[in-house]
Amino acid sequence: MRDSLLLRFLYGTVPGRAVLKLLVQPGISKLGGRLLSTRASRWIVPHYIKKHHINMKNIEVPRGGFPSFNAFFTRRRRRRSRDLAGDHLISPCDGYLTVARMVRGAVFSIKNTEFSVEDLLKDKGLAERFRGGTAFIFRLTPAEYHRYCYAADGDIIRAERIPGKLHCVRPIALRNIPVFVQNSREYQVIRTERFGTMVQMEIGALLVGKIKNDGRYLESGSVQAGEEKGYFEFGGSTIVLLLQKDAVRVNTSLRDRKSVGGEIRVRMGEAIAHCLRSNPCTQSENR
Repeated sequence: MRDSLLLRFLYGTVPGRAVLKLLVQPGISKLGGRLLSTRASRWIVPHYIKKHHINMKNIEVPRGGFPSFNAFFTRRRRRRSRDLAGDHLISPCDGYLTVARMVRGAVFSIKNTEFSVEDLLKDKGLAERFRGGTAFIFRLTPAEYHRYCYAADGDIIRAERIPGKLHCVRPIALRNIPVFVQNSREYQVIRTERFGTMVQMEIGALLVGKIKNDGRYLESGSVQAGEEKGYFEFGGSTIVLLLQKDAVRVNTSLRDRKSVGGEIRVRMGEAIAHCLRSNPCTQSENR
């Protein structure tokens, strides 16, 4: 997947990085979000659908059409019943998945850039619980469906919001900047019966000033796999799942699938990993 000339300029040149310092400020994204929520932004919708080859077959379209571009971007699919295997971790979104194992304790690597779980969570004690664990990183492109769901059944025991900048999440940005630990993000700590303690995190990106999570479950509550968690407004964005050591094994069908630049195309609700019956995390935490 080639990066655009604009992104190569912004992240690969000295003048571009000077411009980037302004663009990644949350205020710029908020301004862009306001403009894309106006009625005047409706004209963008048909061009956007055509450019990104978006299938509208199963989308709920309001009578009279979408009132703004952001209304289109946060569109809903028509509800369809889906059988979810209870012992599987599911993909929380449509996107491109990278699976990374923790090395040297709680550090994982994406596109040759290392990320510390402690820096990601801003919590040393919580990060220690994921030593030797697994990170599932889902990159959503602007063409993706930008609503997302919970990846497993469980109880929310904590929620955090970490303000920050809003860098692009394309590979060129990851190669140059530790994007995940600089961008605005929100996460919930979820205690699950099958997978032990899990973190599900949403990370904003360039021109994504809003991460909109369901207010019913911001800090507590029981949730189910496949239940809608929230949505991103315009732009690319990222979801990260953190699982503890020996909690899951990636499904063979996923490992065998052809990847593009190390990323695997996945769909919301798709089984991506299964629990290990001898998982020591669940045995100790659920006693």
